[in-house]
Amino acid sequence: MKLVDVFRKECVVAGAQFSDKAEALRAIVQVAKKSPILQDVRAEEILGGLEERESLGSTGFGKGIAIPHCRLKSISDFVVGIITVGSGVDFKSLDEEDVNLIIFIIAPEAKSNEHLKLLSVISQILLIPGAAAEILAESTAAGVYESFLRYTHAEIDTRKQTTKVMFDVFVQDENVFRDILEKLTGIETGSLVVCNTENVGAYLAKVPLFADFWRDKRGSFSKLIVAVMEKGLTNETIRRIESVTGNLNECTGVMVIVQDVSYVSGSL
Repeated sequence: MKLVDVFRKECVVAGAQFSDKAEALRAIVQVAKKSPILQDVRAEEILGGLEERESLGSTGFGKGIAIPHCRLKSISDFVVGIITVGSGVDFKSLDEEDVNLIIFIIAPEAKSNEHLKLLSVISQILLIPGAAAEILAESTAAGVYESFLRYTHAEIDTRKQTTKVMFDVFVQDENVFRDILEKLTGIETGSLVVCNTENVGAYLAKVPLFADFWRDKRGSFSKLIVAVMEKGLTNETIRRIESVTGNLNECTGVMVIVQDVSYVSGSL
């Protein structure tokens, strides 16, 4: 998904005037409903979503810019629009300055990850030197639309990253380390690294209070194998590790932790 795909031409207004923030929010609802995506959504539902978000803190983040937004259960696609306010409006912004540029987002509740990335992309665009001033200089809706469009080429990454897991294999038994590593190397992974670690006993043995308890337990071998792979390979990976160690629940010197990865990019 690209920002240009959700930036609605019919949801652009130039040179609006508002007496206060409440009036501005009501106007955002009316402008947003010009999109076919929101035509069947009640104005009260959209306004309620915007007001609920503002109750958490103003979306006027400073420098004359506000990005009011909300999430609705009743829609499946995004509506992004712009309203310029020539004379400015008190939006209760963080820097207490009036807002001249309002970019709003009405988002599907089920697409929170895309919503967050959309917010990030828009805020980064508005921080480009001269971008906000260029948009505000336009006196027509068409001019505002074209001006903003020049900056909307950034793609919103919507790749699903919920099928990866990370294996942490702690090994303190030197006799099985190489065999475990060999088994893991034979599995397709996004990364496979070995970290040198040290048993906590090596440190506690140096603390006078605990020295007597740990002086005979300072095993010198300690490694951590980290691997990122497809979730579907979890059972096979554990089976391969247990082909070396036996039942993990009954062995000592090896511990395996598997956790879901919400996002991963790149490889090693």
